[in-house]
Amino acid sequence: MYFGVGPGDRRLATKVVCAVACHAFHPAARVAGSHVPHVVVDITADLVFSVTDDQAETLTGQDVPRLGYENSLLTADRWLSAAAAAVSSQTHVEVWRDGQGFRQALAGLQPSEPPARFLAPAGAGTRVAYVLDPAFFGPAVITNDIAALDVHGPYCADAVGPGEVVVRDHRNGIRSAEHRYV
Repeated sequence: MYFGVGPGDRRLATKVVCAVACHAFHPAARVAGSHVPHVVVDITADLVFSVTDDQAETLTGQDVPRLGYENSLLTADRWLSAAAAAVSSQTHVEVWRDGQGFRQALAGLQPSEPPARFLAPAGAGTRVAYVLDPAFFGPAVITNDIAALDVHGPYCADAVGPGEVVVRDHRNGIRSAEHRYV
């Protein structure tokens, strides 16, 4: 499996978060260099998280975005995001650049609808929000120890660059915990 552990392993949900964050921080070479993107991970429940970065490679300057798996906004450049969507009951994808944006809801990896336009902020970015499928994940939950997440992966030899990963855990309810990785 793409996440290093299989179904039934209590670490699986955490491994999915780490894999998606790691891939956002170390994207496909044609998207950006490693450690260049600015990535924010928001954990809002034991099986719910989102990953936002400042890359928007599916928007090519045309009137429509480049589509990927199953005609979704998740292309091969974001294959780990697509793998996480495949084990999620719900996924919401937003991609924007310079005020133009598209969003799409997925059930698993299947689009519930075609991409729809939305009025987006300035700049560029991609946000993918996941509700991991509790039937697949069983007792696994995302760890509370956000300072111990691996956002570099086993093949990262040079941890230098202008980007960063910020992980925020909002599950406390009163005050969210935050940890920064560079």
